[in-house]
Amino acid sequence: MMRSYKKDYPRPQLVRQEWENLNGTWDFLFDDRNVGEKEKFYTKFPGELKIEVPFTYETKLSGIGDENRHDHVWYRKKFTADKNRLEKEKLMLHFEGSDFLTKVWVNGELAGSHRGGYSRFSFDISNFIRDGENEIIVKADDSFDMAQPRGKQRWKDENFGCWYVQTTGIWKTVWLEYVPVMNLSSVKITPLLEKDCVELELEITADSYPGNLTAEVEISFQGTIVNKSVISVLESRVETRMNVFSREADEWGVRTWSPERPDLYDISIRILEDGNVCDEVLSYFGMREIRIDRGNILLNGRPLYQRLILDQGYWEDSHLTPPNEEALVEDIEKIMKLGYNGLRKHQKVEDERFLYWCDVKGMLVWSEVPAAYRFSDDAVQEFTEEWMDIVRQNYNHPSIITWTPFNESWGISKVETDRKQQHFTEAVYHLTKSFDRFRPVIVNDGWEHTVSDIITLHDYEEYGDLFFDRYNRYKEEILSTDIYHSNHKSAMADGYAYKGQPVIISEYGGIAFQNGESGWGYGNKVGDEAEFIKRFDSITTAIKKTPYICGFCYTQVTDVQQEINGLMNIDRSFKVDPEVIKEINERPGGCWRAE
Repeated sequence: MMRSYKKDYPRPQLVRQEWENLNGTWDFLFDDRNVGEKEKFYTKFPGELKIEVPFTYETKLSGIGDENRHDHVWYRKKFTADKNRLEKEKLMLHFEGSDFLTKVWVNGELAGSHRGGYSRFSFDISNFIRDGENEIIVKADDSFDMAQPRGKQRWKDENFGCWYVQTTGIWKTVWLEYVPVMNLSSVKITPLLEKDCVELELEITADSYPGNLTAEVEISFQGTIVNKSVISVLESRVETRMNVFSREADEWGVRTWSPERPDLYDISIRILEDGNVCDEVLSYFGMREIRIDRGNILLNGRPLYQRLILDQGYWEDSHLTPPNEEALVEDIEKIMKLGYNGLRKHQKVEDERFLYWCDVKGMLVWSEVPAAYRFSDDAVQEFTEEWMDIVRQNYNHPSIITWTPFNESWGISKVETDRKQQHFTEAVYHLTKSFDRFRPVIVNDGWEHTVSDIITLHDYEEYGDLFFDRYNRYKEEILSTDIYHSNHKSAMADGYAYKGQPVIISEYGGIAFQNGESGWGYGNKVGDEAEFIKRFDSITTAIKKTPYICGFCYTQVTDVQQEINGLMNIDRSFKVDPEVIKEINERPGGCWRAE
């Protein structure tokens, strides 16, 4: 556990000591006629309902539990503030997630607005604060617009296929933080393992940069100081590199991060003016390198076989919102108990505390963005802006080893032949690479790839012998624009060719198994645990024995609403013996090797 760790702290990559959690009971109302702004609900709130934030009104834990569509909702919360502190500090109001268009008023004044359901945002509310009691009013507007990035949220009144109850309004933590006027607003941390150093990009907010400002950085490992540096701050952004090689911290000089040994370094950063501390934050990082070498994915220079599981992050009584931090830890530990070394967080940007615990426990993560389902100019802009916010906000987490901006041509349904949609995917790929030059980027997961560092295929074949025969007999056809894929989709979009990238079966299995329950999975439903294990073993072993495949992702961790293809029920109880699944997953595959 890192020195920076504070239970429930919403942003564990940039920790200060003082904060106030605003989760809990808020006043709430539905505004189905959308008259609230015209009638100025932000000055006189007429609601009589109560809601438990951060749970959305659709969930049981919200205290409301209404799954019907309501596109306009309002919230009110009162809090106390010390205005005297605002001479040297500013008060920040943070939202970790609110879906989709969020407007915020403080004491009747508009503090700001934000578009997007999955990126976090903050407002400086200092100018609106009164000494003593204050009032926050929030309006959230959502819709069933298919051009809006929505992921697994339905756009019809009833669930269908693999789309579930919508998520409206505040669904992640809301909190307050006093921040010094002169402060460290962000830090970008890039490990350079080959050079035994870490690259830091600091963003400092100040009224001016007169030459008497410095940033003092200290790196340590398990209490042993590794390096210190004092950097002059002459403008808002400062870049530096610091060596982390230390025989005192490790006999080999550098501690690397991996699933087997997820070692992490602590880092403290202080901003000083004339030697006086203005701001101090704590963070951490992992020294690890992820790169592509022909048909292999290398972690710290060694071939990495990825045993992933699809994780949608739903809970029975709270839907997309984790009921608490302990639930996040439980999911990671149970995934590890099943023999997986990573997960594909599917169509969701999870609570950042989840990423923290993946960092700590050594769980590999593919970071995916929720999809839109209609291509348009507005959809392109909405998606691109939110995606880049998400990449920037989660960049520092060593557990994230892959970015996955597109899935199964959702939102780009004609990408196989349409040059406009192909250009869009290329643009997102290169934008991502411009910010993160190291992590692989997948475009688009499942099939019809354009430019992509990894070729990923979704195949829900039931029978291992048929899978093995097809993938070994028809490799060239499968990895081309020819349709030899069991789902009748080609691996490459027209005009693109396979160029020797690593190949991963990033969705398979999905075996429906639930006694006495209606619902669906992929293929035929199995009747008992023995039949499940036989089929799971057959198809998993076939994938592992296919020489050019370097990883897999099983569908999925838990049942989700109408889907009953989880290895666990929605309450996180195992359907089958996890030790049996672990043995199959970790059993040597027999054929896969580094080329």
